Amino acid sequence: MFDGRFPTILLFGAPGAGKGTQGAILGHIPGFYHLACGDVFRSLNINSPEGREIYHYSSRGELVPDELTVRVWKKALHGQIAISRYKPPDEFLILDGIPRNQHQAKIVADLINVQHVIHLVCANVDAMVDRIKRRAIRENRVDDANEEVIRNRFEVYQAESEPVINYYPKEIVSQIDAMQSPAEVLKEILSILVPLQNQWLAGLPDDPLPA
Repeated sequence: MFDGRFPTILLFGAPGAGKGTQGAILGHIPGFYHLACGDVFRSLNINSPEGREIYHYSSRGELVPDELTVRVWKKALHGQIAISRYKPPDEFLILDGIPRNQHQAKIVADLINVQHVIHLVCANVDAMVDRIKRRAIRENRVDDANEEVIRNRFEVYQAESEPVINYYPKEIVSQIDAMQSPAEVLKEILSILVPLQNQWLAGLPDDPLPA
């Protein structure tokens, strides 16, 4: 039942788990729209009011406040709707990078209707570190080649993201082994999302939005 909030799938995963890859693939499948918070920030004009606000914090190595993060993300989301790149409620919104903590989850709860949470997990941290280092060599990502930096990012992710995942009901959270091939991971994700989307679309009226 469409209640005015956008039907949403949340992607979570530690650095290197592949959530960006999977989100991008899903975004090319009809019926899904991928919006990464990191892409929203990177697309900001540094001379815009929001760009200057975010630079004020990021340039000093500080976290961007939750209210500012959500405000910028909401503006970008509504912009995608305005140009018909994202067409709710017929498309599932695929999010990664937001919400980053429980406070953000509460702020966005009036805008998104979370249908499912996909958590890409890797029990073998050493294997994931090796994967990130190999990617760093291929893509010339200097910071990603530093093992100390990589392991610190894992610690930050666990501290930030686990409480957010626990914020949602366990019955809508699925854990998927991130160490499988990207195709295998995608197959598992689609086996969860396709039935959900069919069920969602079956519950929509013929004309869900007012003229």
